[in-house]
Amino acid sequence: MRRKIRHMALSAAVAVSVAVSGGVLAAPAASAATGSGPVQQGLDALVRADGVPAALATVQGRDGRARHYTAGAGDLATGAKVPVDGQVRIGSNTKTFTAVVVLQLAGEGKVDLDAKVDTLLPGLVRGEGIDGRLITVRQLLQHTSGLPDYEGLLDEASLRHRYFEPRELLDLAFGQKSELAPGATFSYSSTNYVLAGLIVQKVTGRPLAEEIDRRIVRKIGLRHTYFPAVGDRTIREPHPKGYRKDSADGPLRDFTEMDPSAGWAAGQMISTDSDLNRFLTELLVPGRLLPAAQLAQMRTTVPIGDTGAGAGLGILSRPLSCGGVYWGHGGDIPGYETRGGATDDGRAVNIAVTTVPTDYDVTRHLESVVDTALCG
Repeated sequence: MRRKIRHMALSAAVAVSVAVSGGVLAAPAASAATGSGPVQQGLDALVRADGVPAALATVQGRDGRARHYTAGAGDLATGAKVPVDGQVRIGSNTKTFTAVVVLQLAGEGKVDLDAKVDTLLPGLVRGEGIDGRLITVRQLLQHTSGLPDYEGLLDEASLRHRYFEPRELLDLAFGQKSELAPGATFSYSSTNYVLAGLIVQKVTGRPLAEEIDRRIVRKIGLRHTYFPAVGDRTIREPHPKGYRKDSADGPLRDFTEMDPSAGWAAGQMISTDSDLNRFLTELLVPGRLLPAAQLAQMRTTVPIGDTGAGAGLGILSRPLSCGGVYWGHGGDIPGYETRGGATDDGRAVNIAVTTVPTDYDVTRHLESVVDTALCG
């Protein structure tokens, strides 16, 4: 569902002409630009040179004003335009929402970030080299728990119709051997966030989706953001269709409607570029979503290898070519990839493409457009 640390980076694929045959679709040429300048040029290149079906972006300036951009086709079968600021599946950006709720609970004195997971979920985290009595809540949020990731064990093609309970995902993860001691190093694992979601439910006595909606979505007015209900495989509002390939050289197939439960607290949500910009800019202001103390802890990072990026608690920092850093996450889920973030002075950008590229260079190009937008 999400390639290992594609958040940090991803040779250009040559786009093929539009073709529709038996439900098998090929990438289009770029549609007429809805904007101009380097961001639009970057999106056009993602479609024309890298072969993504569509790209859409929202760029917010320091003054809060937003510009929207689109390229490509929102529906390869009909050639329909990409809806401006359309809804997309946001994949692992969901982790930041989950982390905010856990940190809010910490600020309320209901969760101790340095408590062992076993004190909150007794006996649940067990396996070969796996022991919840040795792992803290903080380590879950920062991906330093050493827990194996369940995602590599999923049959991605079958996810359209398969519903997973959160504990089924944990069973997949804990059937693997852990090779890392808790706290030893950063190692990205969506398993951490399934556990974080269960902690939220244990502490609040309410569903995770309800807590995210009450504590974040409604609080700051994210009108196009939601956590799909059990069994909901649709996207509610205008959206570009999402596509996936069975192999790097295979055809694009419509994968818009799917059961996102394999992501749950780690990747189930739907939003828009502008809502993600609002979420991140509000998050970076102390007191808006998090008290200053919890926001400071969220932004305390560990290095992610030698990438120059850092991992906080549910949020990542990445260096900018013009100096400084931006804060965000990014996400992949079959059909959609998103990248972006916000700076402390109110700049923000989020970009979505309507397939998860099989070539890391394409995601590198996408992240380069993010840098261009924030530094331009």
